[in-house]
Amino acid sequence: MSQISIASLAPVSTLLVSYSFSSFSLQGRKSLTFLRFNLHRATSRAMASHIVGYPRMGPKRELKFALESFWDGKSSAKDLQKVAEDLRSSIWKQMADAGIKYIPSNTFSYYDQVLDTTAMLGAVPSRYGWNGGEIGFDTYFSMARGNASVPAMEMTKWFDTNYHYIVPELGPDLKFSYASHKAVIEYKEAKALGVDTVPVLVGPVSYLLLSKPAKGVEKSFPILSLISKILPIYKQVVSELKEAGATWIQFDEPSLILDLRSHELQAFSHAYAELESSLSGLNILIETYFADVPPEAYKTLTALKGVNGFGFDLVRGTKTLDLIKGGFPSGKYLFAGVVDGRNIWANDLVASLSTLQSLEGVVGKNKVVVSTSCSLLHTAVDLLNETKLDKEIKSWLAFAAQKVVEVNALAKALSGHKDEAFFSANAAAQASRRSSPRVTNEAVQKAASLKDSDHRRATNVSARLDAQQRKMNLPILPTTTIGSFPQTMDLRRVRREFKANKISEDDYVKAIKEEINKVVKLQEELDLDVLVHGEPERNDMVEYFGEQLSGFAFTVNGWVQSYGSRCVKPPIIYGDVSRPKAMTVFWSKMAQSMSSRPMKGMLTGPVTILNWSFVRNDQPRFETCYQIALAIKDEVQDLEKAGITVIQIDEAALREGLPLRKSEQAFYLEWAVHSFRITNCGVQDTTQIHTHMCYSNFNDIIHSIIDMDADVITIENSRSDEKLLSVFREGVKYGAGIGPGVYDIHSPRIPSTEEIADRVNKMLAVLESNILWVNPDCGLKTRKYTEVKPALSNMVAAAKLLRTQLAHVR
Repeated sequence: MSQISIASLAPVSTLLVSYSFSSFSLQGRKSLTFLRFNLHRATSRAMASHIVGYPRMGPKRELKFALESFWDGKSSAKDLQKVAEDLRSSIWKQMADAGIKYIPSNTFSYYDQVLDTTAMLGAVPSRYGWNGGEIGFDTYFSMARGNASVPAMEMTKWFDTNYHYIVPELGPDLKFSYASHKAVIEYKEAKALGVDTVPVLVGPVSYLLLSKPAKGVEKSFPILSLISKILPIYKQVVSELKEAGATWIQFDEPSLILDLRSHELQAFSHAYAELESSLSGLNILIETYFADVPPEAYKTLTALKGVNGFGFDLVRGTKTLDLIKGGFPSGKYLFAGVVDGRNIWANDLVASLSTLQSLEGVVGKNKVVVSTSCSLLHTAVDLLNETKLDKEIKSWLAFAAQKVVEVNALAKALSGHKDEAFFSANAAAQASRRSSPRVTNEAVQKAASLKDSDHRRATNVSARLDAQQRKMNLPILPTTTIGSFPQTMDLRRVRREFKANKISEDDYVKAIKEEINKVVKLQEELDLDVLVHGEPERNDMVEYFGEQLSGFAFTVNGWVQSYGSRCVKPPIIYGDVSRPKAMTVFWSKMAQSMSSRPMKGMLTGPVTILNWSFVRNDQPRFETCYQIALAIKDEVQDLEKAGITVIQIDEAALREGLPLRKSEQAFYLEWAVHSFRITNCGVQDTTQIHTHMCYSNFNDIIHSIIDMDADVITIENSRSDEKLLSVFREGVKYGAGIGPGVYDIHSPRIPSTEEIADRVNKMLAVLESNILWVNPDCGLKTRKYTEVKPALSNMVAAAKLLRTQLAHVR
C-alpha cells in the first residue's frame, strides 16, 4: 500500500456523485412529488440551520467499492482519494445549495472518525512500526484491519448504534504528536469550493473516555490523566483552523450523555478551561447526542469556558428540554436536534416547529439553530434512489438528503418564512401513516400482549446439556463456526439474477444446493463437529428474515455504514409483524440431509432484528420486539419438527440496544431477554439452542446473558483482547455451553494453531472444559476461502491438540 497521507488530495474535479436534496409537495390527497434544488443556485439567505454530520459511503456505496478495490490492489491511493474528494465536494455544495448555514467538514472518514482522531494525535500502537511523520494509508488501515503480521485494534459499538469505532490503545509512555492534518486540509478543500464549513473534531475528553489501556498497561490506569498530553495537539489543530479562516469549530462530546462520575465531569471543565485562550476569536459548539444529558452534566456543559453553542439530541433526549427551560446561559446558541438522525421517518414538522418556538422563548430570538439529533451517518442517504419502494410507505419516510431539507424548512419557518406547501405535504403524509390499515393487525396485537408467562424452558440447562450430549455424542471442546461462509461474486450474481427473474427457480435452487453441498463437504474435510449450511441464500442476516415477515418494507439503496467498508441495509418495520410461512426450513432440511453430523438451523433473534432495523416510532419498541419473537418462535418449532436438533438464534445486537442511562437499562434487559426466551421456550430438552453475540462489552450484562437460558452461547472475544474472560476470572459462574471466539474474522490475518491453542488454554483457566466450545469470533461471510480454509484448519488442529493434552492430564 502507498504511504500517501490519508489527508492528501487529488486535484478538484468533476463531481462523481449527484445528490438530490428533495422537498415534498402535495398533489391530490396522498400523492407525492419531489422538487429538486438546483445544484448551482445560490440561496438567498442561509437560515439558522445545522447538520451534525453526513453519511460518507455515497448514495450507492461509492466509497465502499473504492476502498475494497484499493485494499485488493486493483486501484491506487490516488484513485481512492479521487472518489473521496468527489463525495465530499458533492455533499458540501449541495448542503450549501439547500440553504444550510452550518455545514460540517471533517466528518468524512476512510474508516472511522475515532481512528482519524487517533491518527491526528499520533497515538499509534508500537506494533504497527510507525516511525513518525504524517500517517499514511499503510499505518492507518493496518490499525483498522490488521495485516499479515499484526492484528487490528479492537472494534466496538459506537454507543448504542450499529456503527463500530476503533478503540484507542493508550498508556503513560505513549508519545503523542500532530500526525494527521486531515481536519485542516478538508476545511481548506471545502473553502476552495466556496463553502465555509464547521470543522468537526471528536472532543478531547470523549476521545479519552472511549479509549482503553494498551496491552501491558494496568487496567486501572487513569486514562483521563493523559488530557494534558493531548490538549497541546488540539491547540495546534485549532490554531491552524483559525489561520485557515474557520469561524466555528464543533467538538463532539457524546460522552456527556453517560452517567459520569464527578472527576470525569471535572475533566471537561479542566479541558475547555485549558483550551479557552486557543479558542479565543472562534465560535465553539459542543455537540452531544443519543440521549438526555443528565442534570449534573448539563450544568458542567453549559458552564464551559470559551463555548458559544450547545447541541442536544431532542429526539432521544426529551428530558433535556426541561433542563433547557429551567435555565440556559444568556447569549449562547442552542443547536436544537429536532430532526431524527437515527431513523427514516419523516419529521412531524408542526410538532417540531412548536418545540422550536417554545425554545426560542427561553433562549432568545435568533439564538435557536435547527439541527439534526446526531450525525446522519446512522440513516440511509437519499430516498430519491428508491424507485421500487411502495409509494404510500415512501411518503412516510425521509433519508439523510430529505432530512437536510427538513432542517432547512424548519429553520425558515422559525424565522417567519414558512413553506406552506411543504408543511401541508408533510401533514398529509403524517395523517396517511396514522390512518393506514396496513400498519395495524389486531390478531398480532392481541397475541403479542404477553402478561402471564416468562416463557422459560421447563428443564434447567444442566439437565438439557446432558440430554443433548447423549443424543449427539460430541467430543470435548467441540468445534463449530458461527453461520455464514464466504459469499463469492458468483453466488451474489445467482441471487441477483433470481431476484431479477433472469433465471428460473429450479436453476436458483440447484445453484444454492451446490453451494451448500460444497460448504458441508469442506466442513467435513476440516473435521468440524457441528456444521452450518453457510447461508448462501441470504443477503443479510436481518433483511433475509424481514423479507419473509409481514410489516416490513425494503430499500434498494438504503445502505448505512456499520464499520469500514461494511454497510448494512436495514429493513423498515412499518406495521405489525407476523410470519406467513416457514422461512428457513427448506434449506436447513436440505443441508442436514447432506451430513450425518449435526447441522445448525440458523435464525436471527428478535432483538437483533429490531435493533438492526429502522423501527416504527408509533408504538413502544418492546411491543414490536414481542411480535417478532412470536414469529421466530413459529420458525423454531417448524425447524424442530423437520429434524433439526441444533438451532442458533443470533442475538448479535442485544447489547447494542442497551440504553445509555443506567436508570433505563433494567427495563430494556427484561423485555429483550424475555423476547429471546419466547422464541425457544417450547422445544424439547434434546434440541440444543445456541445464540451468538459480537462486538460489544458484555461484562456488565453477563447476568442477563445467563438469564437468556440458551444451551450454548458463542461470543466475540479475540479482538477485544479477551476482555470477556475477565468476568469469569472475577467469579461469575456460567453453567451453559460457551464459545468465546478464538480468532478475529474481520482481519485477513490467519492465526496459527499455536496461537489458537494458547487462546483456548486461557479460556480453560476460567471455564470448565465440558462447557467450552471452539469457534471463530463471528460469521465468515466477508472473508475469502483462501483465508477461511487455513484458519479453520488451524482452529480444528488446536482443538484436537488440546483434547489430547486434556486426556493425558486425566
